[in-house]
Amino acid sequence: MTQQITLDRPHADSPLVQFWNDTLAPKFERYRHILVGGLSRHSAAVMPGLGVSPGDRILDVGCGFGDTAMDLAQRALPGGSVLGVDCCEAFIAEAWHAAEQSWTGNVRFARRDAELGLGDGLYDLVFARFGTMFFANPVRGLTAMRKALKPGGRVVHIVWRDRADNPWLDAPARVVRQFLPAPGPDAASCGPGPFSMADASTTRAQMAAAGFTDITFERVDEKVLVGRNIAEAIGFQFALGPAGETIREAGPLAEIQRPAIEAALTALFQTAETTAEGIWMDSSSWVIRARAPGA
Repeated sequence: MTQQITLDRPHADSPLVQFWNDTLAPKFERYRHILVGGLSRHSAAVMPGLGVSPGDRILDVGCGFGDTAMDLAQRALPGGSVLGVDCCEAFIAEAWHAAEQSWTGNVRFARRDAELGLGDGLYDLVFARFGTMFFANPVRGLTAMRKALKPGGRVVHIVWRDRADNPWLDAPARVVRQFLPAPGPDAASCGPGPFSMADASTTRAQMAAAGFTDITFERVDEKVLVGRNIAEAIGFQFALGPAGETIREAGPLAEIQRPAIEAALTALFQTAETTAEGIWMDSSSWVIRARAPGA
């Protein structure tokens, strides 16, 4: 399989996309094993029920390092194909490399901002795992996903539920906020954030406004890996998520408070489930399914 990194950048990157590429992508790469392997239980709970058929054309939005796109590609054989898109150039390069290493020949990847369009009427299924929550304009991004579907085509996207149901992100953030102020309204960010689609009634209205029908929500509760050990779990929280945003925006004050924050996070992670793989904490997501109008 020959790598072809497609950039698809007819427009200049938005500040949000620039932030993902310049600030977040290196941190995601550092903790790739957590962000891919750590979500394995969510994937195992969701992927078998997607109803992928041989020959399906599938679009994976916010494909990240390509693990879900390659899984979908195997399920679409024989005759099916997958295009994975993401706004991060580094993610797309890593996804191509992973596909080449695994000899997954029916998958392609392209760097693309989903909110600027994803094509019209091309796909049987549009899938997204933990990506749609970061749309700056959710209705615009969801509309692009709907337009990409063939008439009657299906969308399945997975988003995090309430903060209280996701202590793997919320509990460390609350610990950090004991020592540092919350980020201000002008703080650079990854978009609306991981809990922006947690409210089912709001997200249902956004889906309807984007033109979807037959909208359903299914709750999935699984544990996620937050680090192979306490030191790595702390490093992950310092780098990413709500805790990482607070630390990043606090600047020098965060370094002054680092010993106290690390001690408090150590106490938190000592109470979590620990296996040979590492430290696991509770999480909860919505699996949202819908259809594009038509046949």
